[in-house]
Amino acid sequence: MTDFAPTDEPQDPVCGAAIVYLGPVAPHWEIRHVFGEQKMIDEFRTRVNARLLLLPRHDPQFRRNKERVNRDAERELIRVDWDLGDDDSESNSRPGGQQRPATAAVE
Repeated sequence: MTDFAPTDEPQDPVCGAAIVYLGPVAPHWEIRHVFGEQKMIDEFRTRVNARLLLLPRHDPQFRRNKERVNRDAERELIRVDWDLGDDDSESNSRPGGQQRPATAAVE
């Protein structure tokens, strides 16, 4: 029997997808191919649509399903870029969970 040592090294993504929020009218999401094998993105799109298709971003289930989509992408070595719109605080987050500083309103 062969033992495989688990590697903690991050692997480079083999393809990429952009998940874009289209607005409050269904369908709410579009999954776009960015780079890599088209067939792999098509299979990923099917799984993402099963989780998000009729789910708007303000729905409480969205956050849970977004994390599931991210874990699925990580397993498949797919880089995912989320475009949740301008007014969403998560779309303005920086790597490491740091939020951008709020700008003061001019009176």
